[in-house]
Amino acid sequence: MVAMFQEDNGTSSVASSPLQVFSTMSLNRPTLLASSSPFHCLKDLKPEERGLYLIHLLLTCANHVASGSLQNANAALEQLSHLAAPDGDTMQRIAAYFTEALANRILKSWPGLYKALNATQIRTNNVSEEIHVRRLFFEMFPILKVSYLLTNRAILEAMEGEKMVHVVDLDASEPAQWLALIQAFNSRPEGPPHLRITGVHHQKEVLEQMAHRLIEEAEKLDIPFQFNPVVCRLDCLNLEQLRVKTGEALAVSSVLQLHTFLASDDDLMRKNCALRFQNNPSGVDLQRVLMMSHGSAAEAHENDMSNNGYSPSGDSASSLPLPSSGRTDGFLNAIWGLSPKVMVVTEQDSDHNGSTLMERLLESLYTYAALFDCLETKVPRTSQDRIKVEKMLFGEEIKNIIACEGFERRERHEKLEKWSQRIDLAGFGNVPLSYYAMLQARRLLQGCGFDGYRIKEESGCAVICWQDRPLYSVSAWRCRK
Repeated sequence: MVAMFQEDNGTSSVASSPLQVFSTMSLNRPTLLASSSPFHCLKDLKPEERGLYLIHLLLTCANHVASGSLQNANAALEQLSHLAAPDGDTMQRIAAYFTEALANRILKSWPGLYKALNATQIRTNNVSEEIHVRRLFFEMFPILKVSYLLTNRAILEAMEGEKMVHVVDLDASEPAQWLALIQAFNSRPEGPPHLRITGVHHQKEVLEQMAHRLIEEAEKLDIPFQFNPVVCRLDCLNLEQLRVKTGEALAVSSVLQLHTFLASDDDLMRKNCALRFQNNPSGVDLQRVLMMSHGSAAEAHENDMSNNGYSPSGDSASSLPLPSSGRTDGFLNAIWGLSPKVMVVTEQDSDHNGSTLMERLLESLYTYAALFDCLETKVPRTSQDRIKVEKMLFGEEIKNIIACEGFERRERHEKLEKWSQRIDLAGFGNVPLSYYAMLQARRLLQGCGFDGYRIKEESGCAVICWQDRPLYSVSAWRCRK
């Protein structure tokens, strides 16, 4: 089964599925299936009926959770537990993780109960298991392969003729990307540059493994090479740790990292809103406060500037003062201050940062249905590796999106359009990915047997899709002086 929502234009290359049928229904309809179906009848439902019923139950449960009707939410969870299964078909597997996330959200509404249930839990930091799951994701999906290819191509094109190149990897977890870059630099007609790679990661063991692989490859090819490990969480990074030197041509690679800063933005926004209400109880500035509560820091900042008669042009955006409310903007401005020749950003192309539970549930249901279905078409249902990726990667993301709020909610995925606005306001200009880079990426998908995926071009950026559903975006940027 291919779990796809039908696009507004009515075109889709996949057959009908519960999610497709559901997407054409009105959410205001009182019934999809009778929610009072007795448990002994649930197992007799056909896959398509079961899929629709699972979606109906998830939405019903989320509505009850959002309204605080815990008794009704519990009844929905009980029915979900009879239908959802982490080793079933696509919809059963998805429902299992959304059910767990909704139950977790209910528990979090009772802090005492939640803490008591988790008080004796043994917290392990299994680095090797985390590396293994990341490697499985790399092998089972073409996402990172395409991202690395496009990133390397953008770096190679930006560094043409440079003799000293410094690459900063904001998530140095996969050596395959930089092994390919070292080999590509070695093939340059003018010869390889002196290459330095700075890897940022919060686990020392990950960086040690990467350093060993890269140094070994560089020595084999006789390329002058240095690896600078920075053991640090990205949100605690001091840019001086990157040791950027005068005379180096700098490139920055961010793969699925920038969205984690949005949690800090939201936390600060809420505090600012509370302070504004406290200092201005008459509500004169209410419109501004509400806009800040529901919009991004960049949007709030842009609105302020336009209200003061300032309209940023393409050349003046880099001189905009840093918004006091934006941790994301602050980081991007700091990177801009390093004057990289190119910055390549890969992010989830999804809208999982809505202010309400229902918004996030619907949007994430779309996305993870597509991701789970990618596995359904390629990996057997009984595969333990598949279950690991679904549980330890996607399941944890779903739980964070649905069960968490405030600073704890770090999986705040947003669409390419919003990221482009933020990065542009920080003083960067878009560098369209080259025709050759896009051609290579499409050939990679065709040559590796990744049927069902496609890459579409959007304003000079690449959007990786499953069928018609956008999943991830890759965009390249340079400083606009």
